Amino acid sequence: MKADLKEKKAALKKAEKEVASLEAKKVKADAKAAENAKKAEAESVLKKLLAEGVSADEILAKLK
Repeated sequence: MKADLKEKKAALKKAEKEVASLEAKKVKADAKAAENAKKAEAESVLKKLLAEGVSADEILAKLK
């Protein structure tokens, strides 16, 4: 019975480590997805401004 309990505790500990690892991967993936979304939005705004005739120099001046 003690051996069974010890085995189950070891399995639980392993599963908890795996969950923690997957959660960390999810956080990284979410951060990367958010960064990609921001980049896509910035590119979209930049393209829109350029299409409206705003020069690259004007855009850079506004960013500073």
